[in-house]
Amino acid sequence: MAQCVQSVQEFIQDSFVPMVAVLSSDEAERVSRKNNLSFSELLRPFCKLTSEGHIRDPNNQLQTVKNLRVCVNNLVTSLQTPSASVSPAQYRLLSEVVLSFQPQEGAQTSAVKTGDYSLNLSVTTPWFEAYRDNFLQSMPASDHEFLNHYLACLLVVSSTETVPVEQFLKLSQEQHRIQHSGEYTNPKWFIPNTLKYYVLLHDMSEGDEQRAELVYEDMKQRYGSHGCYLLKINSRTVSPEQDEQIPDPWSQYLLRNSQRNQEMFDLVPAANVAETSAGATEVDSSDSAETGPGLSSSLEVHPLQLDTSSASLQTLTDVHVDLKTGARDSEHPALGSGSYGACLTLNDHDHVRQFVQEFAFRGLLPHVEKNIRQLNDQLLSRKGLSRSLFTATKKWFGGGKVPEKNEPKTTSNLLYPPEAPELQIRKMADLCFLVQHYDLAYSCYHTAKKDFLLDQAMLYAAGALEMAAVSAFLQSGAPRPYPSHYMDTAIQTYRDVCRNMVLAERCALLSSEILKSQGKYSEAAALLIKMTSEDSDLRSALLLEQAAHCFINMRNPMVRKFAFHMILAGHRFSKARQTRHALRCYCQAMQVYQDRGWSLAEDHINFTIGRHSFTHGQSEDAVMAFRQILINDSRQTATQQAAFLREYLYVYKSVNGEKKGCLPELPLPYIQSSTTRVFFGHERRLAEGEKQAATHVSLDQEYDQNLSAMWCQLEEQLVSSANRGIVPNNFQPSQSCLNSQTDNLHPPLAVVEEPIIVELSFRNPLKVSLTLSNLSLLWKFTADGTSSPGKTQTGEQITGETITNEEASATQMALKDDIITAEIIKEFHMGSEETKMARLRLLPHRTGQLNIVGVVYDLTSSFAGETASNTEGQQALSQMTVRGRQDLKIRGPRLNLTKEDKMQVRYGADQRLEPIITPPMPLMEVFFLQFPTALLCGEIKKAHVEFCNVSAVALCGLRVASTHPDFFTFGSQATTPVTPPSSVSAENCSAYKTFATTLQQGSVASEMLVSAEEFSQPSGVMNIPVHGGMLQPGESIQLPLWLRGPDKEGVHEINFLFYYESIEKGPKISHRVLRHTVFICASRSLNVQASAFHSTAPPPHSVDDKGSRGTLVFIDVENVNMSEGGVREFHIVQVSSSSHHWRLHKYITPTKDNDCKLSSRERAKLCFRATRCKPRQANLDNVDKLIFADLSLGNERIISSSTPCGDFFFRCCNTSTLQQVDVNSRTSGNSRSLYSAPPSGSGTNLTSVTRKCNDLDLNIIVIWKAYVIEDNKQLILEGQLHVALHSFGKEASSLVPKEESQEMVLLKFKSELPPPVVLPFPEVSQLIKTSLHYPETFTHHFVQDSLCLVPVTLTLSNCSVALVDVIIDLRHNSTSSESLEVHGSFSWVGQTQYKLQLGQQEVVSLTLRACFFRAGVYNLNTPRVLARPTEQNSVCETSQQTASPALIIIINSARLQKSNSSDEQLSL
Repeated sequence: MAQCVQSVQEFIQDSFVPMVAVLSSDEAERVSRKNNLSFSELLRPFCKLTSEGHIRDPNNQLQTVKNLRVCVNNLVTSLQTPSASVSPAQYRLLSEVVLSFQPQEGAQTSAVKTGDYSLNLSVTTPWFEAYRDNFLQSMPASDHEFLNHYLACLLVVSSTETVPVEQFLKLSQEQHRIQHSGEYTNPKWFIPNTLKYYVLLHDMSEGDEQRAELVYEDMKQRYGSHGCYLLKINSRTVSPEQDEQIPDPWSQYLLRNSQRNQEMFDLVPAANVAETSAGATEVDSSDSAETGPGLSSSLEVHPLQLDTSSASLQTLTDVHVDLKTGARDSEHPALGSGSYGACLTLNDHDHVRQFVQEFAFRGLLPHVEKNIRQLNDQLLSRKGLSRSLFTATKKWFGGGKVPEKNEPKTTSNLLYPPEAPELQIRKMADLCFLVQHYDLAYSCYHTAKKDFLLDQAMLYAAGALEMAAVSAFLQSGAPRPYPSHYMDTAIQTYRDVCRNMVLAERCALLSSEILKSQGKYSEAAALLIKMTSEDSDLRSALLLEQAAHCFINMRNPMVRKFAFHMILAGHRFSKARQTRHALRCYCQAMQVYQDRGWSLAEDHINFTIGRHSFTHGQSEDAVMAFRQILINDSRQTATQQAAFLREYLYVYKSVNGEKKGCLPELPLPYIQSSTTRVFFGHERRLAEGEKQAATHVSLDQEYDQNLSAMWCQLEEQLVSSANRGIVPNNFQPSQSCLNSQTDNLHPPLAVVEEPIIVELSFRNPLKVSLTLSNLSLLWKFTADGTSSPGKTQTGEQITGETITNEEASATQMALKDDIITAEIIKEFHMGSEETKMARLRLLPHRTGQLNIVGVVYDLTSSFAGETASNTEGQQALSQMTVRGRQDLKIRGPRLNLTKEDKMQVRYGADQRLEPIITPPMPLMEVFFLQFPTALLCGEIKKAHVEFCNVSAVALCGLRVASTHPDFFTFGSQATTPVTPPSSVSAENCSAYKTFATTLQQGSVASEMLVSAEEFSQPSGVMNIPVHGGMLQPGESIQLPLWLRGPDKEGVHEINFLFYYESIEKGPKISHRVLRHTVFICASRSLNVQASAFHSTAPPPHSVDDKGSRGTLVFIDVENVNMSEGGVREFHIVQVSSSSHHWRLHKYITPTKDNDCKLSSRERAKLCFRATRCKPRQANLDNVDKLIFADLSLGNERIISSSTPCGDFFFRCCNTSTLQQVDVNSRTSGNSRSLYSAPPSGSGTNLTSVTRKCNDLDLNIIVIWKAYVIEDNKQLILEGQLHVALHSFGKEASSLVPKEESQEMVLLKFKSELPPPVVLPFPEVSQLIKTSLHYPETFTHHFVQDSLCLVPVTLTLSNCSVALVDVIIDLRHNSTSSESLEVHGSFSWVGQTQYKLQLGQQEVVSLTLRACFFRAGVYNLNTPRVLARPTEQNSVCETSQQTASPALIIIINSARLQKSNSSDEQLSL
């Protein structure tokens, strides 16, 4: 905050001081000039008195005068009447004063913190203090006040004069003539009897000291001892050998003033021209700086010599109006040359100081005291008259005041004669004020104010009001408050009535300082703002700046008002050509507006700062200011933005022209570094004809975290498979495309001679278009000593060196292209507010470390709507191009692991732009031929895959992993049938291996033993059967690929990951992968439901030809296809089975036609007989082999154990097995382990027995064909569906059920009790199978015999391999709904309960008798069969499952006979 060096009291006292004129002889001036000083300048450093003086007031009270300062000036005459405004020359002087006080770099600042603002402001404003002091000291003397009038005159004569007394007489006469002749308007004198003080100047180095003493004694006789003085100076001579350093107190007073005065003398002609042409206009301060060096001569005119021309008089008045500052005499030939006071010693300094003190205390103060007494006596003598009479006399006779001739008779222009009593009061008040008698001064000012207001002499009244207010403030003890309303009235009178802005400004300066000292900053700011006007930009700027400091100094700082008025001050400084001060104001205001949402204000401030900084050669600051305009989100119009951009480019080009070397950064367009993506490798090749290239990874794909984890898991499976099931510790998943979401902690690996593509996001925030040309990447490269073939020599030369293209010239680019080839985009156009991606490529030719540091480009902006056809310069401005760069600075993710990371803001590393270039690696491309996009569920399709090695390195170890391993197969080494394929298979391009067969009813299935190892793949990874195990450079191979439609309908995303290695193992890259993603739309085909039951046929019929028992397998096939894809009908061509212990034996059909055709929504039920394999087939050699049995329903047989049928069967089994393993916490790895024997124990033995009884590891393969009409052609589709039967009596389906959405569960606030633990209890309800053999109808004559007895045979079959205790209870009454539907009842007669023990798979028949009482339909299936294993004594008998209802029809023969007889009678 701005602080003044002086206090307010000191400032006011120094502004109003006694004025003393100096009139010296030529010889005295010559003596003074030995010190490069005039006599008045010689006295100036010593005019501030350090000791106290005393005077007595009219009441004989002693008054102390402290720190009195006397102003000593050379006597200069003028005929010019004082102007009411600042003259051009005075304005130039004030402008130079302000210009000379510039803020220093590193100057002390004050930190202001208020609210959210933290500001650094200047502690002081010395330019304002200098302006204020010079303005007050340069004010011309006025007739309405006496403060600037001379009180005394020093007559200086040298002792070397021939007759010094005569010279004193001449000077005294000259002074009298100037004061009383009336020829000169300036200078003005305080009282007629001016104090003359005679000074005899003695040069100690030349003159005779004794003679000087004699002359001084004569002077004391003539003028009295208090009216003269002998001053001895120049006690030493100046010699080059003299090294004594004497203090120089004159420089701080005279050096700056001398320079300004010299400038003013040089500018006299310019001032004349300005006055004659445009009147009193403001003059640019920069003009003085331009004309100063060229005009260095001073006016060779004596100050007392007058010029008769009015222009010269005006010039002299303007130049020398600064009387109180004691300006240097114009006759000095070399101002400022050499040092001051070179001939003076410290004793001489004391002599001068003593002289000033002697003059003030013994000459000046007594003179003032005497005049105060005289004036007081005159006023007291006049008070004897009545005030009313005195006033009436003045009204009648004019009161002695005489209006000026040729002036309009207005009260504002009244002039009092010198002897007027009102002026005497004012004169007495001024004298008291000058000698610090403020109480008496206030009383006199207050009295004079009343008189002036009574006479309507507004100028005089305003002056009295002004000084009365100041006197009241300076009174000791503050008896009365500061009357600020006096000052407000005075300012308004000066400005509005008297039209005198000079006096109004002085009044405002005094009042504002007083108000600030009292803490009334708001009133001071309002007063300063009120004084701003359009007539003076310099004054308005300074006052606005002070008003801004008032706002920030308030108890509650008004920060925004401070900034706003600083902007206004900066604007007025700019108009006044004070651009450095304008720059300072804008910079201070920027602290308030920056990052506060005031975008338009920020733009204006930055634009102005940029212009002013550039004007003053601060190019870097200018660039930064214009840069801020462009990088902020601007709300300016397109035209304004174009202007900002034009200015920036012009400044940027100027700065860039000065600097040679590295390119500076450009702010446009924005680069969104966080969205930068880096791709390693060649871009995806497009499809060639029917070939479909692998999708792999491209920059056009969006990144998905889940997909990335899936690819990583597949790659880990492949690496584990290639390393014998072990994943290396240093395994890192391959990443071909890096972005902000990938793991970028480690440097990526790139391959030499493979491109690196960097995708950058550019955003143009402006509403004007931008064009980037010659856009390329900047890089740094450090070679590791190895190189690609054919370039070893150059690689050796750059080993270990860091090569960069940042400062590469055209001659160096050839060598650097051999290291890294950078692609250049010739033109990259961006529209207004457009975000656009650019992909830049680098092609490395050496191995080593590469760092991508940024981009370099030429920025061009064409400004629409502008025509520049006048000159070439305007054409250059309309389209400007600059070259620059932008660095790529990517920040990693924020760290949040440790406590320090959480407490601080830390970010991890991101090395996506720092790849390591590795030696050559193989590169494979994969193409798919005849690859479908839609399949039916279970449909088999044959396609082809082509593998191409497009690199110069051989590859091997080709593998593939997939998220759907059951979707495809490359074939296996399964046993190939001896019988050659049929011609039908070749004609229809069938994917199966088919053989012609003869269709025979009841034919037995064909069997084949196949090992599962021939089809299985470890961990779902498939080795691709490449001949020789490797692909040489440039070699390609085409392999068949069988596809099977997913069992679940819908769109399926299927991912392939191909893995391959280099023959030459590299230390950094061990393998490479290639991704491929397809989408398959699966449509519904058939739904197969299968179930198996033990055969209930009687023993003679249940044994086959080979003597083994059988099982019935029912297969329900339903066409669930809704004619999708043009499917007409499905044909079931073959049913096959696969199992370790079971096989399908025969197809049971009631008709001779085996063909099964299904149209839409039709359903067929097929019945097969399955038999258990004989124990002799399960020898040691075949223990791990599966039995494939094929039952053809047509005239051709498909080998289900060969490719592709067997492959997909095993893949589907492995997939389901793995899923079950995951559910059961991975208890086993193969399907057979699900049926392994549990450990021994009572409960587990029962489970084992039950499982052996109910388990059925039979897999059904249903092969079908479908006929499709497409493009008027009939196509044959084929496929297969799998159903796994694991137990008897349970139905299995091939259709995957849809996942139902989980229902919403109500929130429970009270926890429920946990459900009771249910111990595992084996299912033993299927140990015994029952069957009833009885006649379907039985006729009985109920009239003859009321009871009908029917024999029934109950067959019991032990399905287990253990002894079973069986209980048959015939007394059980069935309450089932089925039995209740049959009317009537019956009962078993004879033995009603049996207890038997059945051996392993033993069959026992019991003969029972059922007794019926009347005719009807009865259900005989009412016996209750209970069974338990014999060894499990602790287990209760369990009711066995009953078969389907056994219905018998009982016919009453008596009723039948009666109906027959009635029919005969009717016929007769």
